[in-house]
Amino acid sequence: MKRRTFVGAGSALLGAAAAGSPAWSQGRIAGDVRLLCGFPPGGNADLLCRLLAESAKSEVGQNIVVENKAGAGGFIANETLANAAPDGRTIGLAAMAAMAVSPVMPGLKLPINVDTDLTPISPVANVYNILVFAKSAPFRSVPEMIAAAKKDPGKLTYASAGNGTSQHLAGELFKKMAGVDLLHVPYRGGAPAIQDMVSGNVQMMFGNLPEFLGQISAGNLIPICFGGASRAPAFASLPLMSQYLPGYRVDNWFAVFGPRNMPADLVDLWNKVLRAALAKPEIQKRYAENAMEIFTSSPAELKATIASDRKKWQEIIQSVGMKNE
Repeated sequence: MKRRTFVGAGSALLGAAAAGSPAWSQGRIAGDVRLLCGFPPGGNADLLCRLLAESAKSEVGQNIVVENKAGAGGFIANETLANAAPDGRTIGLAAMAAMAVSPVMPGLKLPINVDTDLTPISPVANVYNILVFAKSAPFRSVPEMIAAAKKDPGKLTYASAGNGTSQHLAGELFKKMAGVDLLHVPYRGGAPAIQDMVSGNVQMMFGNLPEFLGQISAGNLIPICFGGASRAPAFASLPLMSQYLPGYRVDNWFAVFGPRNMPADLVDLWNKVLRAALAKPEIQKRYAENAMEIFTSSPAELKATIASDRKKWQEIIQSVGMKNE
């Protein structure tokens, strides 16, 4: 997927979008728009939907109402979206895991076929992946941690929000590429995992920066390196994991989709609307404040990213024998 942060070029794109927005809306989308969110209010996905709804409404010329349908890893909302009328008035936010992990997770039965029942429109955000160490951990860098892991195979521990989650997959990818054996400790959600790390019961976690910010600020967790292709501005001095393990990359993206059989002209309309919405300085500021990265692409590029990520995570899932539990 082509990643593009809209700084500098954003004003030019916004001007073009603003000039064209009446033509987009007239006779194309008549009436309020539903933006389905498969996660509960208060989280990153909900915040992202509300930022998009506020920024995009002037571009599409209609109110955009966020509708939370939480549960089943986002698939309650995804199924609702798949069965909506493909008239441009219902769109939805879906996470990387729903599109690239769930379809290849053994034992997981999905209510829809994400490849045929959802129409890709555009990615809208990436949440920075970061490795953090517990304050009690006896190492302070990736090379030190790898050396310790090789000295005592299976002794070092890493936490996740549960089996098959993005944190688990990121840890298993690290193990495979670094050639080390770490003990996975799954929890029922990110909060208890982080609390146990703060308490010194587990040594590290590969996860999403927003969920760590409070404990990092309090000095209870130590940020070590970023797992993606870029760094959060607030931690610009931290290295990338790829500096130690070339090719290591974990992107936890969110994208907007339409219902099945959404016409190409409406897909193009929404792609342009979202690009214009993301170009605005105020939304760029809010993204940065919440440790999210703005990026977008064409629908075709989004499809290619889904296929590439699915292949990568399927190989990890199969290599460690993960299954839905």
